[in-house]
Amino acid sequence: MFIVTLTYTAPLEAVDQLLPEHVAWLEEQYAAGTLLASGRRVPRTGGVLLARAADRAALDEVLASDPFHRARVAEYQVVEFTASMTAPGLEALREPAA
Repeated sequence: MFIVTLTYTAPLEAVDQLLPEHVAWLEEQYAAGTLLASGRRVPRTGGVLLARAADRAALDEVLASDPFHRARVAEYQVVEFTASMTAPGLEALREPAA
């Protein structure tokens, strides 16, 4: 599993122009099963994604298709982790230890 943080590198006006395309991309990734959660950072300096992918290379390919990435209005930081414990109701997110 991966936590991805996006940091905007362009003014919010440029980000907002791409927002409809980015939201459509998010919806595609939810439908594909890649995204598990997403949202804006507070304050609004970027966003956060909780994602599943076969490996880092597969995730990088998905992230490269994000309109924010293609337009270079955000940088991405990726942390891979194993969700060995979860809150009740989130058991489906648990992963076996490698």
